[in-house]
Amino acid sequence: MFQARIHGRGGQGVVSAAEMLSVAAFLEGRHSQAFPSFGSERMGAPVMAFCRIDDKEIRLREPVMKPDALIIQDPTLLHQVNLFQGLSEHGCVVVNSSRDLADLGLGDFRRDNPGAHVVTVPATELALQHVGRPLPNAALLGGFVALTGLIKLESIEEAIRKKFPRKVAEANIAAARAASESVKQSEAVAC
Repeated sequence: MFQARIHGRGGQGVVSAAEMLSVAAFLEGRHSQAFPSFGSERMGAPVMAFCRIDDKEIRLREPVMKPDALIIQDPTLLHQVNLFQGLSEHGCVVVNSSRDLADLGLGDFRRDNPGAHVVTVPATELALQHVGRPLPNAALLGGFVALTGLIKLESIEEAIRKKFPRKVAEANIAAARAASESVKQSEAVAC
């Protein structure tokens, strides 16, 4: 079973990202589930969402404590909470930032976790460019599929089309494609 945990802030589309990833897996004939973890938080408060993907029925219902992948939608959370807790030895991490890992203060993480695959994606910038709003979720999913190879980009695109009206969907798909290309052109090693 592949498990992903998505971290961000309320209003950034964290829950929608988990849902779209789950739908994309379902479209490929897999079993999947997505669910959020938040209480009475307001816009801007830290939020988590989870996604599980498997070839057989998923019976677990608890939060993802040992993720195979992390998607970090808001880099300001990097040093506020332990986002990397439980990450598998060869886990994949996609961080929303145009800065490199050393600039983000993740040099120690890279050194201490040599098996992890970490990439930064300028998802907010791509969302502003293509969508006109700073909503990084679809772009980060594009980066995620390029890094992991777990889901096809076409499946993410179809999930985006199912989530949003046509014009909004096509703009988010453009951001996801741009992010995917960004990861493919980086020196990131696929998971």
